[in-house]
Amino acid sequence: MRARPSFQATAAVVILVVFTVWITWRAKAIEAKLSSTAETPDVVGKPAPDFQLLSLGGGPVSLADFRGRKNLVVSIWASWCGPCRMELPQLAAFYRQTHKADSDFDIVAISIDEDPEAARAAAARMKLPFTVLVDPRDKISELYGVNAIPALFVIDKNGRVSHAQVGYEVTLEFVLAQQLGIKGYKPEVNSDAGSH
Repeated sequence: MRARPSFQATAAVVILVVFTVWITWRAKAIEAKLSSTAETPDVVGKPAPDFQLLSLGGGPVSLADFRGRKNLVVSIWASWCGPCRMELPQLAAFYRQTHKADSDFDIVAISIDEDPEAARAAAARMKLPFTVLVDPRDKISELYGVNAIPALFVIDKNGRVSHAQVGYEVTLEFVLAQQLGIKGYKPEVNSDAGSH
């Protein structure tokens, strides 16, 4: 004859089940909150907020410099951001492979590092081939509604945001090729994107 479980054993199982349900619900709630804080900014299809910042080279660069001439990819990043350190070398590899003197697009990376020297060191370490701007007061993030980095925007020649993405995406190069109208894009296999 089989012994019936004790009251304590039954109570322990019930408590375990209740705790499991509660912790699962709590984890899902936290996950939903985290994902909602990194939502894609609501600027797609709207005029891109204008900006003017200093480059690491010291000269001013503004969105108006590109309007009517080139599509512009804007990456907002920081040297201390792990996902940014994965995205920027991939963005650099894409730029090296696709950008020519007569290209109808350009890329600027806007560092929100409080210390421009941290941005300069990170840009040198990653060998970024495009213009790096510094925004130590994080004004551009506010203008574009960014609350997590990396954040990437594609702005068309007319100054409208055609694409926005928050967070690192391994498919970044393909998304950019599509957004910029680069047909038949294939990333270089021996790219140095992952070596930094």
